Amino acid sequence: MSAVISPTRDPLINGSKTYHQITEDICSPTEQAPSKTWIIGFIVSSSLLAFGVFSILWTIYFGIGTWNLNRTIGWGWDITNFVWWVGIGHAGTLISAILLLFRQKWRTGVNRAAEAMTIFAVICAALFPGIHVGRIWVIFYFFPLPNTRGPLWVNFNSPLLWDLFAISTYFTVSLLFWYTGLVPDFATVRDRAKGFRKKLYSFLSFGWTGAAKHWQRWESLSLVLAGLATPLVLSVHTIVSFDFATSIIPGWHTTIFPPYFVAGAIFSGFAMVQTLMIVTRKALKLEDYITINHIESMNKVILFTGTMVGVAYLTELFIAWYSGYVYEQFAFMNRAMGIYWWAYVGMMACNVISPQLFWVKKFRRSIMVTFIMSIFVNIGMWFERFVIIATTLARDYLPSSWSYYDPTWVEIGIFLGTLGIFFTFYLIFARIAPVVAIAEVKSILKAAGDQYVEGHKEEAKKGADLNPSHEVHHH
Repeated sequence: MSAVISPTRDPLINGSKTYHQITEDICSPTEQAPSKTWIIGFIVSSSLLAFGVFSILWTIYFGIGTWNLNRTIGWGWDITNFVWWVGIGHAGTLISAILLLFRQKWRTGVNRAAEAMTIFAVICAALFPGIHVGRIWVIFYFFPLPNTRGPLWVNFNSPLLWDLFAISTYFTVSLLFWYTGLVPDFATVRDRAKGFRKKLYSFLSFGWTGAAKHWQRWESLSLVLAGLATPLVLSVHTIVSFDFATSIIPGWHTTIFPPYFVAGAIFSGFAMVQTLMIVTRKALKLEDYITINHIESMNKVILFTGTMVGVAYLTELFIAWYSGYVYEQFAFMNRAMGIYWWAYVGMMACNVISPQLFWVKKFRRSIMVTFIMSIFVNIGMWFERFVIIATTLARDYLPSSWSYYDPTWVEIGIFLGTLGIFFTFYLIFARIAPVVAIAEVKSILKAAGDQYVEGHKEEAKKGADLNPSHEVHHH
């Protein structure tokens, strides 16, 4: 018989933590006065939010004419930003749900921030369909209302209606999944709080006592929600891609859109999680819980999905050429070499070429490179949505109606406003709730804490020295 000694992985919790230290480290940002960095961040993001609200009110008051849309390009920054935000909102729940289903221990450092990111990004995305319909006061046409208002208004053939169903379902499940994870942590904060804060956290923690029955129900609910969220992630971005794929416009009417939109969404979402995590770990001093190993694992996924997106771009170009369909060929020639060539080059450079850096271990484990790359990827994914929308519409069958689109200050203001909403919400969240899941970090301490991992390594090394052949003979 042989006893095989498995090489243990790198620790996921550094600093030889005890259970009490974990509680102290993760709860303290919610208990102390906000730091100077937090205050500056909050002022900047709430100013952007205010400017965004002003731009939206301006749009509602004066109409969509304040945007630079024209008869040729009827969709501009509004749909570009909508698809971009939905994409960012995707990865959060996906990271958390799939890693939970696969029992991956490195999920603990990233899942909470990722789930919060989903909620806030979906809120930002939902804003755009609301305001780009033009007459905002008839927004209720979106909803499948009963026939009390005369004939049924809603058009079940419209992908915009499918969007409404997909996004509201996804938002609901993500919200429940995120909140479920927070309940035990709110109870931990409640037990340390006094006065009004104690009342607030008592309300938020639903009378959690940490009894075995509570844990059992919590685990099973988390698994059910993770199981629901995973297929939803695939369906939502597939339906967003149908906004384009179900039309008959050359360059949009392709069957590759659903899988490639999903890959792109995961790609941009993971990049946004990296941006947030790197800032959060620095600002809240959580380096012992969000380790370089977490960042490296995320970078491997970014490399994989970036390569998938690259394959999708090349497939599109190949199919356009192979089809022999002149209008499709023109659409792709125009994307690469037409008036918007700069957006195409930006998209290719940021999405396909730059992630290839992560083949090198040194770059995958470098905080600075990861941070710059995560921002690059999101710029690239924004360009991708812009290229799909603006370049395809700018040149149609009639050269007399060809036009060029650039955004007005109102459109730019609305986009900056959504960034403001996102970061304001995230900063408030980091003040109210533990950014890293306390209960889940504690659950892996014995398996992945550095003091235990090093101990296992020492034991394994001793065993190997005593018995170089790894064989244990039994007589």
